[in-house]
Amino acid sequence: MKKIILDTDPGVDDAMAIAYALTHPEIELMALTVVFGNINIDFATRNAQYILNELGATDVAVAKGAAIPSVQSPLPHADFVHGADGLGNVYPGSRPGIPATTAASLNPDAKHAKVDALDAADFIINAAKENPGEITLVAVGPLTNIAEALRREPELPGLVAGLVIMGGTVDEPGNVSPVAEANFLNDPHAADALFAADWPTTIVGLDVTHKIMLGDSHLKSLDDRAGESGKLIWESSRFYVDFYTNSGAAKEAAEQGAEPQCAMHDAAAIAAVIIPDAFTMVRGAARVVHDGIAIGQLALDRKGYAYAIPHWNNRPPTSVCMDVDDVRVRNHFLQTLIDHHLR
Repeated sequence: MKKIILDTDPGVDDAMAIAYALTHPEIELMALTVVFGNINIDFATRNAQYILNELGATDVAVAKGAAIPSVQSPLPHADFVHGADGLGNVYPGSRPGIPATTAASLNPDAKHAKVDALDAADFIINAAKENPGEITLVAVGPLTNIAEALRREPELPGLVAGLVIMGGTVDEPGNVSPVAEANFLNDPHAADALFAADWPTTIVGLDVTHKIMLGDSHLKSLDDRAGESGKLIWESSRFYVDFYTNSGAAKEAAEQGAEPQCAMHDAAAIAAVIIPDAFTMVRGAARVVHDGIAIGQLALDRKGYAYAIPHWNNRPPTSVCMDVDDVRVRNHFLQTLIDHHLR
């Protein structure tokens, strides 16, 4: 059994990752630690509670974390991707077009899982100390919570089994700039700080997540066969799929007759924990650019040469996923939810 704390900013694809982790029989989902990102922190926390409630997992802890990046000013939330409520505008009481800054007050009496008294960073630290060497941190939002936990407890890398991050890109074009992925751009200082620490770290970035696409036929199969998990994913994905079908490679595919589809970004990080051999990785010292035209870029030293500038020197190697058996990962995700859904 693999113990996981999922650091998340729910998020349509976050909901997929949460459902995947909850239903897989080899995972014990200990908590959702919540960070700003796809939506503001109040909405993200409420969405985490709502997802757990809908999936019948209200005993999973929720810990509210960072509302803003560690250094830079906050960037706009991606409501054009995830909807005004962060979940494709399916949350009870939400309406398309309601600004995320005001929507957190909607439906305050809805039933939710409980928010822990500790903030996300302290929750991570305490859980790691109580379960030394047993917990894998899976981060699928901006890395502010994990970096703050590391700042408070420098021994954290030795207390966890590993860190798996959905973020960044090496060869694949970025989704928020030509070189940057959204989670890294939202807090590049936090991401860079984590790659300076010596712990087993795996990056699951756009180089692989853009290869693992879910078509509407896959999503409808979940709706029909995966209980409340499938229903939630189907309904929340309507807005998300519409965004993908009108942009980028998915738009090009649709114009050539392909069915509407979307990427399952965050769920791929769960797959990297369960079936790591489905991914092909390279290793090297990693940096994340803090500012300038390339802000948010993952800069990976794949060769280990003696370069003229020292910025990669003395950094431990990080594993970065560069290729994937996309059919295997997609089928594993779908079958897990169909075979093991909670409700």
